[in-house]
Parts: sequence; C-alpha cells; structure tokens
Amino acid sequence: MPETSSPTAPHLLLAALGGTIASTANAAGGVAPALGGVEIAAAAGLDGIWPDLQADFTQVAQVSSANVTLEMLFDVVELARSTEADGVVLTQGTDTLEESAFGLWLLNDSGVHIAATGAMRNPTLPGADGPANVRAAALTALSDQVSGLPASLVFDDEVHDPRFARKSHVTSTAAFSSGPVLGAIGWLSEDALHLPHPPRTPKSPFAGLARPERLSKIALAEVGMGEPEETLDLIAGSGFAGAVVSGVGGGHVPEELLPAVARLAETMPVVLASRTGSGASLTKTYGYPGGEIGLLESGLIPAGLLDARKARIVLNLALSFGLAPAEVFAGFA
Repeated sequence: MPETSSPTAPHLLLAALGGTIASTANAAGGVAPALGGVEIAAAAGLDGIWPDLQADFTQVAQVSSANVTLEMLFDVVELARSTEADGVVLTQGTDTLEESAFGLWLLNDSGVHIAATGAMRNPTLPGADGPANVRAAALTALSDQVSGLPASLVFDDEVHDPRFARKSHVTSTAAFSSGPVLGAIGWLSEDALHLPHPPRTPKSPFAGLARPERLSKIALAEVGMGEPEETLDLIAGSGFAGAVVSGVGGGHVPEELLPAVARLAETMPVVLASRTGSGASLTKTYGYPGGEIGLLESGLIPAGLLDARKARIVLNLALSFGLAPAEVFAGFA
C-alpha cells in the first residue's frame, strides 16, 4: 500500500558528492559540479511535503561521476552510522551511480536506508530532472517500507534494487533499468512510495566489518572478438590483487585466450562474468574450449547474478577485508 507523509516531522540527511545534479556553467564552456546539498535540496521543494522537515547536509566531495571512489562510499556509510536521521539521500553523478548504489547496498549496516540518485539534465537546462529525483529519493529514504533494505537507486520516479540496476542510456532521463526481466521494485506517485516488489535482502558478507586500511587493486577486462593474449598478460604482471574477466555470452572467451587465462588465474583470483549485463553467468552448459565449464574447472570464480562492474566491487571488498572470494561470490549465485 502507498503511504502518506508522517504526522511527525521526519529527519533527513543529504550527502552530496557532486555530479550533473550539482553542475553549473564554468569557464571551460561546459558545466562542472559546484552546487552544494542545501541548494540541491531547496530545488526539490521538500518543505511542500514535510513543512517541519529537519534536514542536515554534508558535502562528502564535489567531483564528477568518474572521480567517485569506494573510499567516498565508506565515508557515506560512516555518516549513516552516526546520524540521527531517519533516512539518507546520496546525490552524485549518474555515470557511476549504479556502482555507488551497489557499494552502499554491500556496506551499509547502519539500519538507516540510503537512497542514491542524481540527474541527467544539469540545473542550467530546461526540464532539469534533479529536483524531482531528490524528492523521490527523499520519499523513499524516509519511508517505513524500505526499513529492511540497506540502499536503493531512485531515478525517474522508479526505485531499483542496486544489485541489478544499471545505466543503460547516455542522455535519457529514464537512463536506469534493471534488466529485461526484473524491472523496478517500486515507484513514486502523488508523493507516495509504492513498493509492491520488495526484494529479499540477504545479509551482506561485509556488514559489521571494520573499514579496511587499504583497498585492493582489481583489473577488469572485457573480452571482445579477436581479443589478444596481451590484454590478460599485462594484467598478470602489473601488481593487481585480482581480476574480473567479462566474457561473451554466458561467460566465454576465445579458445586462443585459454593459455593467457590460465596464466592469469595462477597469479591472482579471477572472477568470470558476462558482458551482457543481466542474467546469471552460466556454470554447466557449454563444454567447448573457452566455454564456462572449462574456465571454472581451471579455477575461475563465477560472478553469478552480478555484472562485471559489480563483481569488481565485490572482489575488491572481499580481498580488502581478507575474505575468501569464492565463498563471498557463492552468496550471489
């Protein structure tokens, strides 16, 4: 059932990282992040929903999407752990929003929901979508319906499970989807959250762990037609702690790459994902050279439900926390 606004004044924390939603014109002739959380929230008209809203603002960073890091996400989680707010909205650029939302889903053990959002049209453009997205994210973060979920990705009045959400268009305001099968878990309408498909949320393997002193370096290699062996050989000799191979189809590589894959797997944990971006990587269908059966028998770890980018985050955290990657990925089968 949709819920109406609470009779008591809610408490919201808005954590800002920059991005298109915070961008204004600059001397270079384009736009760049400059606006703070107070300005972003003011444009959303939140006082029209909650006249007595208590809102706190923290500028975690002021960067473009490509410069968001896992370290920043740890900072956001620490804010959630220490806040007295009922919900948290994270604003940032959309290019890495899917990764941030998933990282927060893995790390947020605060009990306070974090709704991640951003904008496709910067504030200087007609029809800028940032205010509406912040409004929807605030309604989501402050809803009792998400109390059991660590994080969500809220965009274009849709609520997505971060495990499956991905940016699927360069410029559309409806840029985020959750694959051709799953879809959004809910939506916003008339300032109310409708959440008919709340996901089952298993406990994250990283919940409750102390922040690691240092994060691991993980390589990501997407396999294409005629991929040369040098791609993987360079990774093997470059000081990475682990690698994700984004294979074609269900998780396959050209037969000519098999020696390089074997060499790579001898030096570090290697996760096998599918470059399609949705569905689960296969484990027992294709037995030809370069098929997933032989690759897994040679020691590669299946990514399961995770696409390559999300698998890279999980492998990074597993190694950084000192956990066995195969055991961690078994939870995403």
